[in-house]
This record gives sequence, C-alpha cells and structure tokens, in this order.
Amino acid sequence: MNLERQSFDIDEPQAGPSWAPKNWPPVDSDDWTAALDPQQMQVAVKAAAAKAGAPLSNAEVERAADDSIRAMMLIRTYRVRGHLAANLDPLNLSTRELPADLTPEYHGFVGADQDRPVFIGGALGLEKATVREIVSILQANYCGHVGLEYMHIADVEERRFLQERMEGADKRVEFTREGKQAILKKVIEAEEWEKFLAKKYVGTKRFGLDGGEAMIPALESIIKYGGALGVREIVYGMAHRGRLNMLANVMAKPYRVIFHEFQGGSANPDDVGGSGDVKYHLGTSTDREFDGISVHMSLVPNPSHLEAVDPVVLGKVRAQQVHRDDLEKHEQVLPVLIHGDAAFAGQGIVWECLGFSGVPGYNTGGCIHFIVNNQIGFTTSPQFARSSPYPSDVAKGVQAPILHVNGDDPEAVTFACKLAIDFRQQFKRDIVIDMWCYRRFGHNEGDEPGFTQPLMYKIIRKHPPVSELFGARLVDEGVIDGDYVATHRREFVAHLEEEFELGASYKANKADWFAGRWSGLYAPKDEGNTRRNVDSGVTSKLFDAVGRAITTIPDDVDVHKTLRRVIDGRAEMFRSGEGFDWATGEALAFGTLLSEGYQVRLSGQDSGRGTFSQRHAVWVDQTTEAKYVPLKTLPHGRFEVLDSPLSEYGVLGFEYGYAMADPKSLVLWEAQFGDFANGAQIMIDQFIASGEAKWLRANGLVLLLPHGYEGQGPEHSSARLERFLQLCAGDNIQVCNITTPANYFHVLRRQMLRDFRKPLIIMTPKSLLRHKLAVSSRDEFLGDSHFMRIKSDMTPPADDRIKRLVLCSGKVAYDLMEARDSAGLDDVSVVRIEQLYPFPGEALAVRLKRMTNLETVVWAQEEPRNNGAWFFVESLIEESLDEAGHKGMRPRYAGRHAAASPATGLMSRHQTEQAALVADALGLSVRAEIRRTKNKA
Repeated sequence: MNLERQSFDIDEPQAGPSWAPKNWPPVDSDDWTAALDPQQMQVAVKAAAAKAGAPLSNAEVERAADDSIRAMMLIRTYRVRGHLAANLDPLNLSTRELPADLTPEYHGFVGADQDRPVFIGGALGLEKATVREIVSILQANYCGHVGLEYMHIADVEERRFLQERMEGADKRVEFTREGKQAILKKVIEAEEWEKFLAKKYVGTKRFGLDGGEAMIPALESIIKYGGALGVREIVYGMAHRGRLNMLANVMAKPYRVIFHEFQGGSANPDDVGGSGDVKYHLGTSTDREFDGISVHMSLVPNPSHLEAVDPVVLGKVRAQQVHRDDLEKHEQVLPVLIHGDAAFAGQGIVWECLGFSGVPGYNTGGCIHFIVNNQIGFTTSPQFARSSPYPSDVAKGVQAPILHVNGDDPEAVTFACKLAIDFRQQFKRDIVIDMWCYRRFGHNEGDEPGFTQPLMYKIIRKHPPVSELFGARLVDEGVIDGDYVATHRREFVAHLEEEFELGASYKANKADWFAGRWSGLYAPKDEGNTRRNVDSGVTSKLFDAVGRAITTIPDDVDVHKTLRRVIDGRAEMFRSGEGFDWATGEALAFGTLLSEGYQVRLSGQDSGRGTFSQRHAVWVDQTTEAKYVPLKTLPHGRFEVLDSPLSEYGVLGFEYGYAMADPKSLVLWEAQFGDFANGAQIMIDQFIASGEAKWLRANGLVLLLPHGYEGQGPEHSSARLERFLQLCAGDNIQVCNITTPANYFHVLRRQMLRDFRKPLIIMTPKSLLRHKLAVSSRDEFLGDSHFMRIKSDMTPPADDRIKRLVLCSGKVAYDLMEARDSAGLDDVSVVRIEQLYPFPGEALAVRLKRMTNLETVVWAQEEPRNNGAWFFVESLIEESLDEAGHKGMRPRYAGRHAAASPATGLMSRHQTEQAALVADALGLSVRAEIRRTKNKA
C-alpha cells in the first residue's frame, strides 16, 4: 500500500524553498528550537563565528541564519516523517518513495548549497555540517531498517531520550560479535522448530511463526536487558500466531513436553483435569536467568479471540505489582503483549487497554506491545482492513512511541526491543514495536494463501528465510564462517530428535493449580460438598467497629447535606439494630473482610457513589473536592473503589486478570446496569465461564449486575440471567439472585472464607436497594450465621397447610408475598431460590418433603418466558419433587409471555403485566390483582 499517499501528517512543515517566518507552524521545545526565531538564530550564528575566529558581516550572518533555520526544519521533518522512507518491508510490496519534504531541495538547498557548511548548534551532535552530511546522517538514523514515530509525544524528555538513542553520525544498530551470533542462533532455532513440527505432525495446525522468526531473539532481549533494569517478572499475552515458538524458545517449555502434548499426552483431561484446550492456546510459567538475574515469566492462556487476553494480562500485572509493593515505581513487573497487525488495528479492546495506561487504579507503568506485522489478516490485505497507514497508529492516541522495524533484520528487531525496555523502565509508559514481516504459509498450515494473495505469495515462495539472509550478512562482516549456520542447524535438529524420542515416554505431572499465592486453596470435587457453605457471621465487636468507621464524619470533611442524612440513617441502623439496607450490608461485608486481612477491589463506571446513589463508599468534600473513603481507615486490608473508564470488555478482563493473580482479594466488577455486561460477553464466555475447565485456572471474580423490572424500559431491566445460567455446567460458576442485605453480606464473605474460588454472578437489585421489606436485622450478620441458598417465606404457613408453593428468585418475591398477604391466602407459600447455580436441589427436596399436602408448584419470574431462569430450573425442580416423594408433579410457569425485547417501555403495560403474573402465580383473579395494583399505585 502507498503509505505516503495515506499518511496522516503530524505537524507537517508548511514551508517550501522560500522561507517566510509567519508561515511556520508551532515548534516543539527541543534544545535547538529557539534558533527558529530569526533574531535569536542570528545572535547564535554570530557568536559561533566569533568563537571560531571567523567573524561575519551582517549580510553573511543573515544568510547563515537563514541556512540554519532551513537546515533545522529539514532535521525536524526527518524526525516527524523519516519513517515513511524507512526500509521496512522484507517483501518490498509497499511504496516507499522519498517524500518531497525529506529532500534538501524542498527546504531551499539546491546544487552547491548542499556542500556549504551550516551552523546547527549541536543538533545531530554537530556544531556545523554540510546539508549533504546532514541528510546522510538523517537517512541512516531514520530511514534504515528502523523507522521511529515519536514527534507526536508531548513530553520533551521522552522525545529527547529517543533522539539521543537514534540520532547522530555515530548512531547505528550494532551488537558485539557474540551478540550477533546469539541472535542468529535464536533465529535458526525458531526456524528449525517450525520446520520440525511441520515434518513430524503433517497437516496439524500450529499457526507457525514462519517469516517472523526475528521475534524470538528480540523478545529474549527484553528478559535480559529488563532484568538488568530491575524487571523481576514478565507477564505475556499473545494470540495463536507463533505461540508454540514462544513457549519453546522464549518461555523455555521443554520440547519433550510439547511433543508429548502433540501426541495426545499431558493435554489429556484424564491426566490433568478439565476439558483441555488446543496447544496454541495454552499458557505456562517459568524462570529464566541472564547474567545472574532471575526473571519469572508467565504466558497467560487465551482463547482464539485474539486480543481478548490483553486486559487479563494488565490486570494480572497490576495485582502482582500490588503484591510486590511495586505500585509507585512500576519497575519489577512488566506486561508484554504480542499482537497481529490486523487485530491491533481492528480490535477495539486494544484501544481500551491503551486507555488504561495512565488511569489510576489500572496503570501498570507501561506495556511493551510487539506487533507481528504479517501484512495480512487471515485473507484480508491491509488496504481493506484499516484506514490508517500503519496498524500501530491507534497507539498515537496515548502518545506511545512506535518503532517500525524490518523483520528480515533480527539485529534491528532486537535493537528495537532493547530500546523499548529502556524507554519503559525510564518513563513507565507504553511503547510499540511494529515488526514488518510476512506469513510464509496460509492462516494455518492447511490454507492455500494463493487463492487471495497470489502476487504476495509468489514473492514469499522465492524469498530466503531470515537465517539465510542474516547469516550471509554476518559472513560478510566476518562474524561467522561459512559453515556456522549449517552446523548449528544440524546440531539443533539433532537435539530436537532426542527430545522427540523422550516425549513419547514423558509422564505428565498432575496439574498444580494451587502454588504460590494460591497455596492452601483447592478444587472442590463435587457440587454437594458440605464445605461449600461456611459460617460467615462476625463478632459484635467487629460489627460495631466497622459501623463506626462508615458512620463517622471527620470534622475536616464537609460532606453533602443529603449524604449527611444518609450517614445519619446508617448510624440509626446501628443504634437500633434494625433496618439494615443493601448498601450498609455491603459496606459491612467489605469492612469485615478488610479487618480480617483481605483486600477488596471494586470497580465499575459509577462505583464510588453507586449508580443509584446508594453506596457512597467515597465521600467528596464539598469545599475542596478531596475524597474521603471511610473503609480505608480500617486496619489490615487494602481497599480500592474505582470509577472505571467507560468500558465493559476491557475493565472486566482487567478485573478477571487481577483476581487470577490474587485469590486473597475480593475483586468485584459492577456493571452500571446489568445489561451492560453484553459489552463484555467475550470475557464472560471465554474466560469466566470456561477458563477453569480449559486452562485449569481458578478465579474468584464477582460480577455485580443490577437487575429487576421497574417499568423503566427494555434497556436496563434485565442482566440477561438466562445467558449466565446457560453457561452453567461442571461446577464452573455461581449465579445468585439475592433478596436481603444480610444474605448479600454472607455471600460476599463466603467468597473469601472458603478454601476454593469460583466466579460469582450476582443479580443485584435496583428498587430493593430502598425497599421497606428488603432489610435485615443486626442478629442476621452475627455469630454462626451464613449464606442461605434458599430463603423462607417472611410469613410462612405451616408446612402441612401448604397446597401451593410459589418458587421464585429476586425482587418479584416481595410482590408475591405482599399480594398473597393482601388476599389472605393461608395455604400458599413463597420460597426464594437465592442461589440458582449450583442449584440447591437437595435442600429444596428436604423442604418439599415436609409439605405433605402440596398440590401445585409454580415457578414465578418477572422476565419473559424465554428469558430468566425458567428453562434452567424447570427440570431441576422436577428432580427435587421426585426426590421428595411428589412423583409425577411438575412445576408450572407464571410470568410474562415470550418476547424479543426484555421488557416493555410503557409503565402502564408493565404494571398490568406484573399484576397478571403475580395473580397467575398465586391463583388469584388477574383482573382483581390489576385493580389492586392500580389502587395501591
């Protein structure tokens, strides 16, 4: 593609040969920019000439100053646009003509003018130089195998740092003799690894790195140089392209283990548990040592959703930085994300993650992004896949520097990575390496790429491998002899053959999920395990201590007058021991866990105040806007409540990664409304619901999803409970729809107090936040109390009088109980299923067995028939009825009719539907219930 034609210029010089000061654009604050003022430049030229003992006349000073200004703008133009003329494409498919404004003629230097010495005041490390010398240096610096984009960066020191490493007559990509040989060896090993797999496993997908092998020594250099600069842990995330090479040649996963997996060994669920996953999705962890410095590395497992792993990596890094007390310096734990070109440009999650880079609570101190730029996405060429000249252009939005580099020059790629880690450790900011290479075969090894890119693949088929090109260059330089490449290739293949033989007899260990911070936790073996429910009540002393913390307003905090009334109301709850509401129950759960030494991290788009102005975990001083967080005053634990960026996909992935790394933290993500989780569906499907089965990685993340039908329209009524229940299987997650503050308190505490972790999905309330019946008393939080998977009727009939049992979940329970009591029905019981999965079938059967005169069982729900829990619970309720001795009895449905929209947008229709489903559930007259509801309203 023609990059010159499509380029988006940044501060492009607007002057031609005839210079006019009023036409110059604003300049950046580099050392020499003052010289762009004609008078200042004349003073500088005059002083330099006098110092050299060659004073100039006024006319000569004016001419020399004019030359200097135009020369400096030539230099600046190379800094801004030199990358457009860089030699980046190994296949020479992209048009790379020298842009006109990079020529000396464009800036007014014609013919002999180019050989006249010009004063440049220290730019390029020179006091003066001819224009011809200047252009030669600039082309060597900016138009070789490395092209740098950095003039979009506002920070002067960051620009100067990059200039000092790129600019000058003495600046070139240069490694020692031993360094060049080490780079070549890694390239050979990367190539031969792919060839060996192709030979041994013909027709098996491996999504090889063929054509991009320079990535391997480059990534290894990040470990080596990063360790020397303070890095002690690296967390990698990448898609499938080149993953097997990464596992073997960077992560140092033993070759024999990978061969064993190819032969159906340790990836077998019978060996290690779970469903397993394909080899190019699996992760690993290891330690590698360079120059006596050990660096721990982990590669996070991922699905085929390309960039979906990015926020998971960042969240894990953040948790590890907290654990290592590295949040201030961000020095020890480094995220490295490896991308494909089409995905980096095309997947919105990339921007969401870039957007985290400077946000408090999500900042990881800079991420190194490495793009394997194959110049194709599956079968789509770049000009049809994006509107920007480079796939990396999205990174300019966070002012990340971008190093474009030719993948046929592994020395240049390694240099780029060395510069990247140096920059990241210095400035704690994101940086991007865009390695231009090619994909030697199709999207996978069974594809025929010639169907869609015939011209590209004619070139690729003739194109020599990276090792051959680099090896020939090193022979010419006298670094190696002519037999070096063949000898090392032969020795490495022989080693692979030995490992292949050992792979057949390799015995896989049982998967060790629970090492390090996960020590002491385990995977429960059955859904009915009694250890699943633990006592989660607290002592009166702890209860009161937390109460004081959340109801005491410091003298120097000027809270809003309405908030003061809220706080006073909470204080009254603690004085009376009654009427504890949802937000207070939650604060008690957080505060007691913090006091017991756990961390609590809550994030969401309005989590500090609460979407419904209910939480008030953060008090904002009305005079200074200073923030006061009462729960941070408690000892022992660490509390974070974060108003997140307006992102669901990225933020939920970040929190999943955080919870993956730290089982000692209660990590919660709150959707502004429950249906906002739609925007994070990939995270829910591919990680939360299935990550444990696929990758043997437990996770205790909590999702808080506001849910309930209040007549406010279809968009924010439903958190799509049915979708979560459809994902439930194999004891993978927990799904709850809770109706009391105390039960919410207990389920949050249970999440930390048990000796295992499972993701927890909670349908949190909206109207129940302030409902007069949805309150709890002090005693429900204390002593040996615990989470109730089933909640009894508030005014239950005697078991032997019950003829109709109405089972339900969530807010509708209160509507049912109020209508039942109003109608004077003394043989109808309303029972709440607070935990829908794992379904409490055995506990329900015990209750049903006591109801000896039971005639009818109804499942009532607010959601339409094709939504909600009905299709999930129907067979489970029937099983409990059978177990209780009510054989042949089947539950019936009471609720809204099936609908495409989750809810109506008309309040009157909502009220009619709600009254009708309540009446149907209780066996009342629908018309009478509608009249009652309207009169009540």
